[in-house]
Amino acid sequence: MRTFLLFLYLLPLVSFAQEKREKYEFYKDFPVYADSIIASLDYPMAWGNSPVRDFNAWKEAARQKVLDCMMAPPPRAASFDCKLIAEEKRDGYTAQKIELSLSRWYRVSAYLLVPDKKKGRLPAINLLHDHGAHLFIGKEKMIEPVFEDSVVKADARQWADLLYDGVFVGDMLARAGYVVICADAPMWGERGRQEGVDRKRYDLIAGNMMMYGRDLSAFMTYDDIALTDFLATLPVVDKSRIGCFGFSMGGYRSWMLAALSPHIKASAAVCWMVTTDVQMTWRYGRKENGGFANCIPALRQYLDYPHIASLACPMPMLLVSGAQDKLFPQPGVEKAFGIMHDVWRSQGAEQNLTTVTLDMPHHCGKKVQAMVLRFFNNNL
Repeated sequence: MRTFLLFLYLLPLVSFAQEKREKYEFYKDFPVYADSIIASLDYPMAWGNSPVRDFNAWKEAARQKVLDCMMAPPPRAASFDCKLIAEEKRDGYTAQKIELSLSRWYRVSAYLLVPDKKKGRLPAINLLHDHGAHLFIGKEKMIEPVFEDSVVKADARQWADLLYDGVFVGDMLARAGYVVICADAPMWGERGRQEGVDRKRYDLIAGNMMMYGRDLSAFMTYDDIALTDFLATLPVVDKSRIGCFGFSMGGYRSWMLAALSPHIKASAAVCWMVTTDVQMTWRYGRKENGGFANCIPALRQYLDYPHIASLACPMPMLLVSGAQDKLFPQPGVEKAFGIMHDVWRSQGAEQNLTTVTLDMPHHCGKKVQAMVLRFFNNNL
């Protein structure tokens, strides 16, 4: 008995990492039958595949299917109960840090930029931050930090230099006359872990959320919808001229928000569009490292990414990709763009969809930012 107990004690010290079995079922983080799964995905609710031929009726049914797959939403609070935390005057606009209830369960910090008062109500942008496997900051990636410590400010500056050519995109839009709001997504910035940042814990937490019958990625989108609803209530905002914009995961959030929120009138997304058959196979040396950040269970059985984005048709939409972007292989990007153009064309609105591929990596520099600003100036 003592020998057996000693064996149990020593068992954790034994490494089995290099042991392999002759037979296996998974290869390079995929099931060996991944191609069979992909071949089975016929997207029966996509426009053109669905038996529904009335476009508005299709949008209603497909949108509801997306929401069903997103599982239960967080319950809305009776009011947003917005509180001003800090405020500072900047060149041509005022920057605020606010806190509001996006749900009965939690309150969220956000930055709100309000241009100096002009006549009438102003167009507005819900600005959606990226993933970058960097969770310490969220809203601070897009807007120069308001009322934050020196560590957060330095991190935000380094991130802006790395991916945005040194520009805080939200501040740029505010100087151009747009009301801008940006909040942390769940697990980023002030919505992270008490114990500190650990990228590996993201997937574990997402798994725990699923055990509650909730989806962490869906909560991100539900919060984006709620924050847009809040933006539409502001007296300074023209609720008929609200847009959304993001890069990388923020691009995914942008077209998801455009597909699901009635308040969005124009959407811009940079470096996030692809088809599942290209994204989820080892053939292109790529897998979904973003993990649960865009994982909505069962949705692929009905709609692919470009089909969901097409729920925004016929609204104006800009999608920018990078020919050197290793995260999104060009065959999948081009296929997705083609699907979306077919949808906009079917509704006589192809002029409202702009897809551009630039000779760049996964990046959102000044050239892209200027393109996005022109897009919003023309459509909001």
